[in-house]
Amino acid sequence: MPSITFRHATATDLPTILTLLADDAIAQSRTGYAEAVTPAIQAAFDEITADPNNEVIVGEQDGQVVATLHLTYIPGLGRGGLKRALVEEVRVRADLRGQRIGEALMADAMERSRARGCALIQLTTDKRRHEAQRFYARLGFVASHEGMKRPL
Repeated sequence: MPSITFRHATATDLPTILTLLADDAIAQSRTGYAEAVTPAIQAAFDEITADPNNEVIVGEQDGQVVATLHLTYIPGLGRGGLKRALVEEVRVRADLRGQRIGEALMADAMERSRARGCALIQLTTDKRRHEAQRFYARLGFVASHEGMKRPL
């Protein structure tokens, strides 16, 4: 695998992150799809980065951002006060998929989560993302729950 480093995203990474997030038909079919940094996206990024329980991580290769994910650390009352990490918005640049970059990105996310005291890491993936489901299963994730969403 080519050398990848992982770090917190900065505002200058936002255009590349948006490109990564929009680089598939499922994302493009959703409302709110954006190709440029809007005031709302900038405000969301600022809110995320100001919150100590949130991190946007990027993977960098040869000075270019090639992967991203969003981690949220969630304290809980159930299961004895178990703290969990929620992974969202996982993307690897399309031309680099299959090179184990996603595996390294998720390993980094798991290590960050352990360091923050999390005992569980969870995520959801669109039911149409069959390759992603196989990828997460290979990493040890189990489809133990049925996720549900509702627009507000």
